[in-house]
Amino acid sequence: MKQARRLDNAPPYLFVEIEANIKKALEQGIDVINLGIGDPDLPTPEFIVEKMIEAVREPKFHAYPEYSGSLEFREAVARYYKRRFNVKLDPETEIVALLGSKEGIAHIFFALVNDCDFTLVPDPQYPVYKLATALTGGVPYEMPLLRENGFLPDLSTIPGEVAKRSKILFVNYPNNPTGTVADLNFYQKVVNYGLENEIVVCNDNAYSEFTYDGLEAPSILQADGAMKTAVEFHSLSKSYNMTGWRIGYAVGSAEIISKLKKMKENIDSGVFTAIQEAGIEALDKGDFHARRMREIYQARRDMAANELKKLGFEFDIPKGAFYLWVRVPEGYTSKEFSAQLLERTGVVVAPGSGYGSSGEGYFRISLTIGEQRLKEAFERIKRAEI
Repeated sequence: MKQARRLDNAPPYLFVEIEANIKKALEQGIDVINLGIGDPDLPTPEFIVEKMIEAVREPKFHAYPEYSGSLEFREAVARYYKRRFNVKLDPETEIVALLGSKEGIAHIFFALVNDCDFTLVPDPQYPVYKLATALTGGVPYEMPLLRENGFLPDLSTIPGEVAKRSKILFVNYPNNPTGTVADLNFYQKVVNYGLENEIVVCNDNAYSEFTYDGLEAPSILQADGAMKTAVEFHSLSKSYNMTGWRIGYAVGSAEIISKLKKMKENIDSGVFTAIQEAGIEALDKGDFHARRMREIYQARRDMAANELKKLGFEFDIPKGAFYLWVRVPEGYTSKEFSAQLLERTGVVVAPGSGYGSSGEGYFRISLTIGEQRLKEAFERIKRAEI
């Protein structure tokens, strides 16, 4: 049976491939150390779990949820944005709950992009940006994130004809996979570009709480004019170790949020209200936990950076997220090196080419694993002399 043509344009999802490789290695009896997927190893905080247990026993939460999220959840998001970024949001019109930020990121493309429209996406990138473009019939214009530009896109290199036909521009800071943190000056340039060219600007801000060495990540909504053209996506997955719970939100321009709401109203039935209750608890009371996780990841970053230096790898110390973006040794492609590493050491890393053509020559290490196993991974690499 033939699949829809739109699926012909969709490459295999990177992390599905990684999980398949891990499964194969495990079946062969290999002790795998997974540094490939950014799934926090520490559990969801107990105070959030307890709130969920309490909420799930409430019969009133067993019915269909509100499509846009409960007003109480949206109010908690507004409180968080005011407290964290000093951005005031209207819970009724400028916030929508999501089944995790990945869902919302995909659906914003369906809400805005027609066949043959351009989308401006970073390269390397979280793969969903390009995948969603393909599924909607759009044409991705990839903005290279180069080391010499600080892994920020150079908007001045985008051809005028491309800008005229573009519907959406996506950025992602703190960045996955490079670990770069953008400042408010950069966001102002992006917002100005969106306003000048009538392009919706989106920031994937899932890693906002993970910045190091005293740095604080801003929100794109702090830029002047952002509420006219910008939307920001956020997730509770990373900040509160809730990856499996599938809850996030989008905030920003009321006009754009209304289009995303319309898309979702016809596709899904919203987030289970009991999970939203747990989300409220996380947003209102989880600041201390996010700070603690930041300390843990900074310690892991420092240890991993020290070990990589000893092994002679080339990389920049990341200022945000919880990844290391590392050059592969000379003589390897990204996939060849990742395959060799798994075969010879049982250590899994993500090949940079899986994040786009500009990712070729790199691999990504995730720090979502305990220090002992992280140290063991580097010991194995050292012994293998790759």
